[in-house]
Amino acid sequence: MATQVPPPSKRQKREQAEFTRKQQDIEPSIPDGTVRVRFVDQSTGETGNLPVLTVPLSQASTRNLELLLNELKEQADDRIPYRFYANGAAEALGDREDLYSSLIAPGKASLESEITLHYAPQAVFRVKAVSRCAAAISGHGDNILAVQFSPANSSRMASASGDKTVRIWDCDTSTPAHTLTGHSKWVLAVSYSPDGSVLASGGYDNAICTWDAASGKQISGPLKGHTGFITSLAWEPYHLQEPNRPRVASSSKDGTVRIWDAVGGRIDFALTGHKGSVTCVKWGGTGRIYTSSHDKTIKVWDGASQTLLHTLTGHAHWVNHLALSTDFVLRTAYHDHTRNTPQTREEKLAKAKSRFTAAATVSGQIVERLATASEDCTLHLWTPLTSTKPLTRMTGHQKQINYVTFSPDGSLLASAAWDNHVKIWSARDGKFLFTLRAHVGPVYMAAFSADSRLLASCSKDTTLKVWDLRTGKLKEDLPGHRDQVFALDWSPDGERVGSGGADKQVRIWRN
Repeated sequence: MATQVPPPSKRQKREQAEFTRKQQDIEPSIPDGTVRVRFVDQSTGETGNLPVLTVPLSQASTRNLELLLNELKEQADDRIPYRFYANGAAEALGDREDLYSSLIAPGKASLESEITLHYAPQAVFRVKAVSRCAAAISGHGDNILAVQFSPANSSRMASASGDKTVRIWDCDTSTPAHTLTGHSKWVLAVSYSPDGSVLASGGYDNAICTWDAASGKQISGPLKGHTGFITSLAWEPYHLQEPNRPRVASSSKDGTVRIWDAVGGRIDFALTGHKGSVTCVKWGGTGRIYTSSHDKTIKVWDGASQTLLHTLTGHAHWVNHLALSTDFVLRTAYHDHTRNTPQTREEKLAKAKSRFTAAATVSGQIVERLATASEDCTLHLWTPLTSTKPLTRMTGHQKQINYVTFSPDGSLLASAAWDNHVKIWSARDGKFLFTLRAHVGPVYMAAFSADSRLLASCSKDTTLKVWDLRTGKLKEDLPGHRDQVFALDWSPDGERVGSGGADKQVRIWRN
């Protein structure tokens, strides 16, 4: 009979655990040596006046490289965090990685070659990934088709539903603040004005309603003129508005776009020229109005002279959605992560304009990039201020693309499609970065966090998913809805995510 080895004693187990813990804490040994590093601005593709540096391997960590770059750019007193992409890689170096362990040891680069690091600034604040459902609120009597947070904070969110109502929710107490009745059919779109004071809604009844966001009262009667249902709404940027006269643009199935005085309750003008249903409208920070249509074209209008400037062609099927690289700063106007709200209108205008200028300036010029998503399974990236030809054509999706959005910092582009995938692209040149795979049904929408580090997506598979955009990996899987999720928004302050769908429940998600 074989002798049985006695089980380890408590003391032996404790000693083994201590040994294992110490072993895991040992730093990997980095050999002596140096590596040549070239810094390249990801937004321009240029080195500028930054020299090529020789860096000791033992000091070539992401954190040290960030400090070095800030010193070279003379930003040591007001340091900016950066994300680094080595030799054009799609995935950024991790916050705790170094060049030896991540590039040289695996054989991706050698000590003899020069390593090019493309750098992109990150937000100075960090948003935490939402990980739990803080509230599931019933109240709507039909499918929830659109949700949007107020640009001022995450305490207020509006939702539009097939029950003919719009509801404004108090997200702090998870209760309905106001129920807005005025539409006679399904409400399809809802949008806050950039200062958060007015809410606009558009529906299947061909009408637009404007509401006082604080009181929930209707400002004027329904704005009528369209002969088809409303497909999208876009507010005039705050820094372009006349005092006390905010305007909102509405696109419709009838092939027209109408510009309304939201407070006066009357039409300013109509834009006609599309030969099919207008699917989306965006109002740019330079005064241009962009529209997409089932006639396969995108039209660029001058909002001041009300004239057609360009017709952008290239798609082979319906154009479903548009996104501007400045969408986030135009939506939030003078609201930012500091939560310091200017007091006077002049200060608000100045802050809104400076935020837009900072977001749109590339190499000293105002560049507003436009992304278009189509039923032909492709995306196009445009710079319509300077050219009528697409910058690039992005292929890869296997089915129609229904949604596209830029990250708040303008560096990334996310597209959601019926092939169950979300794809991430470089917003500078349209280069494909990675595919986010986990959904098992068509993906309807995607929303970036305010710091551009995370992305939330909603799907027919009843789930929301949160992704880490540095690695392209799933960060949080958020089940909870009992039916497909049509609508999604991440609050501009990063605190909450709101969603709604066919189960008629609004859900608020938090960290």
